[in-house]
Amino acid sequence: MGKTKPKLVKPTLDKDLDKIAHVEEAAHYVSRGFAPLGIALIFLVLATLLAGALAMDRPGAWIIVAAAAIGAYMAMNIGANDVTNNVGPAVGSRAMTMGVALAIAVVFETAGAMIAGGDVVSTISRGIVDPGKMPNADVFIWAMMASLLSSALWVNLATWIGAPVSTTHAVVGGVLGAGIAAAGMSAIDWGVMGGIAASWVISPVLGGVIAALFLAFIKEFIIYREEKIAAARRWVPVLIGIMSGSFLAYLALKGLNKVVSVSLMQACLIGLGFGLLSWWLSVPLIRRQSRGLENRNQSLRKLFQLPLIFAAALLSFAHGANDVANAIGPLSAIVHAAQDHEISGQVTVPLWVMVIGAVGISLGLLLFGPRLIRLVGEQITKLNPMRAFCVSLSAAITVIVASALGLPVSSTHIAVGAVFGVGFFREWYTRNSKRRMAYMRNKAERFEIEAKPERNPEEIRRRYLVRRSHFMTIVAAWIITVPASAGLAAVLYWAMSHLAL
Repeated sequence: MGKTKPKLVKPTLDKDLDKIAHVEEAAHYVSRGFAPLGIALIFLVLATLLAGALAMDRPGAWIIVAAAAIGAYMAMNIGANDVTNNVGPAVGSRAMTMGVALAIAVVFETAGAMIAGGDVVSTISRGIVDPGKMPNADVFIWAMMASLLSSALWVNLATWIGAPVSTTHAVVGGVLGAGIAAAGMSAIDWGVMGGIAASWVISPVLGGVIAALFLAFIKEFIIYREEKIAAARRWVPVLIGIMSGSFLAYLALKGLNKVVSVSLMQACLIGLGFGLLSWWLSVPLIRRQSRGLENRNQSLRKLFQLPLIFAAALLSFAHGANDVANAIGPLSAIVHAAQDHEISGQVTVPLWVMVIGAVGISLGLLLFGPRLIRLVGEQITKLNPMRAFCVSLSAAITVIVASALGLPVSSTHIAVGAVFGVGFFREWYTRNSKRRMAYMRNKAERFEIEAKPERNPEEIRRRYLVRRSHFMTIVAAWIITVPASAGLAAVLYWAMSHLAL
């Protein structure tokens, strides 16, 4: 019997040091989670101080200060939830890193908000409530305060559960609920509300169909061709031209239209001219970029990376120009009503209000945006640069088509619907495309390898299907956004108006 080796026991001091190290590590991990909240709180305090300094000695100063804090809170929620759709596909496809995406989004969101955010905004979103039916300016102020706070709280909750929702629809719901509570059912334009409800279905379906059509084109005419590089040299410049023209038309409608009046026909002509120019310039660029590339799909992805970066930048600019009004519109209305004691459907936006909106959106994106960026770009379905390109292109074209048809749409629903469309199309194409099957057989014969057997249903589900859990969560959040925001706004209006008495 050999002697049993004595167990090595750590000295008490070493144990205590290990415990301290673990505590420090845990404290560091927890502090990282609280840091964004601390920075966000500092921004809210600064926005409040700025409003207080500018509104000092003016009528309704304390109301303006409170509204500024709520407006800043809403702006951060827009950045955390809505902006992620512009860069999510590019990050998920590895066309750019998270850091590059955040930098591009911050710069172009801020530029869009400050340059083309508009000097005049509609205070009642989409004409839902008739301002003339509000009893007085005080009632109007509390209704706008309630709608702004309710929409901010709902978007905050949606971001927390991981659901990209429409901030425009959240504001619409807030205005609807507060308007009913303040002025009754007769103050609501139910025809406008019907159009908004229809957009819940129209936006994602239209975005998904257009994205799927472009992906089908890329697969049929580029990916599953024997000479991929030659096909790419022919068709990628065409796709870049379509993308450039679409985005210029999109920017003219949703961004430049805030600075100068641009009709739909003028926007389309601008897009057509710029698209032809982009096609002409990209032909030699793609030919030079494709030299020496191997005849495989991995090479094709490189040709779509640069267009994706431009798409993310342009989408961010247009979003900043258009959706900053969701935060600054109600805030500007409150400032105007508090200072002048009158209700107006159109008001001038003070510069400090615009600054709060632009900085708030950018800060919300930097602090809280990466989680939803990963969800949209990576967790719904697998994206590569070609699929992400289809998503971005669909976002611009869908807005133009919807504007031509006079349909109200949501940029969030379009972008996420396009991701769903790409994913569901891949499911169908993988199982049913004769061209893909013939291509795979020819490839196996040419290289004298055994053709891969058809995958079983379980493997297909694991590798190709859109994640049904995310799909159901996001669709449910879309459906209840307006009623949830409306109900919350009605409760907040009742509470605010009674506390003010």
